[in-house]
Amino acid sequence: MNTPAAPSPWFRIGLGLMLWLMAFGAAQAALEAGSAPALRELHHKLGDALARSPLKRPIVLDSRETDGGLQGDVYAVVDHSLDEVQRALDASAQWCEMLLLHVNNRRCRVAPGAAGETLTLSVVPRYDKPIDQAFELSFVRRTAQAARDYLLIDLRADSGPMGTSGYRVMVEGIPLGEHQSFLHFAYSYEHNMVARLATMAYLATFGSEKVGFTVIGKKPNGDPDYIRGLRGLVERNAMRYFLALEAYLDGLSMPAAERTGKRQLRWFEAVERYPVQLHEIDLATYLAAKREDRQRDGPPAR
Repeated sequence: MNTPAAPSPWFRIGLGLMLWLMAFGAAQAALEAGSAPALRELHHKLGDALARSPLKRPIVLDSRETDGGLQGDVYAVVDHSLDEVQRALDASAQWCEMLLLHVNNRRCRVAPGAAGETLTLSVVPRYDKPIDQAFELSFVRRTAQAARDYLLIDLRADSGPMGTSGYRVMVEGIPLGEHQSFLHFAYSYEHNMVARLATMAYLATFGSEKVGFTVIGKKPNGDPDYIRGLRGLVERNAMRYFLALEAYLDGLSMPAAERTGKRQLRWFEAVERYPVQLHEIDLATYLAAKREDRQRDGPPAR
């Protein structure tokens, strides 16, 4: 009688990953309601993944193609109390300051609107494109919940360029003691077939070398093989925006006159920790572009 062969290491790794994804998917389904208990449960389920993150810090990044678009999610432990996070994102002008840290965001204005304050963000397709080539996203900011044990704030834009729509930027969090929080940052949008095909054409040509963070295997030389395509795209953007949020929070402890410059440095340094995925520009060029924007428009206006 033949003895069954022992499972290979790759089989065990694959089985472990499958079980983790099943638990992760169940936790995500529970999270849809948006509540402190759901986020606490997810923090518990992600405990090992946060502790052993390949990003060298307690961050777990996930992405998915939805029925009509893309979504990127960043789950992270940050060294800021939930009260600090709430105060930092309490006004649309503060969101503008935070979003302008992203290299492609070149202008942000705030105006009153029927559904609340409207935050209009001007985004260039590449960092080296002039502001007159920017497209605009007009977000409505909403604080859905703001309690001692749970925070949920989001921005929503109905339409975007090239047939994209349904943009959402969301931050939710729970406190972890007095000086830390567990945050879920989500970035998503919908696209029609034209927009999807145009994006895929870009990713197959000029963006063919760009990768995300999810490891889908190993290359022949042993290096990690990272996800590409649409999910790689949304992972890069979600991570850039999360790092902008964290750099903005880090500026809270700095003198007011120094905050903008220090936050820009923090964001750039954070992005450069992941050069394979996020490197686009050198520091001098980035700071020059941000200085030009500031001189042209001043700080975000209400």
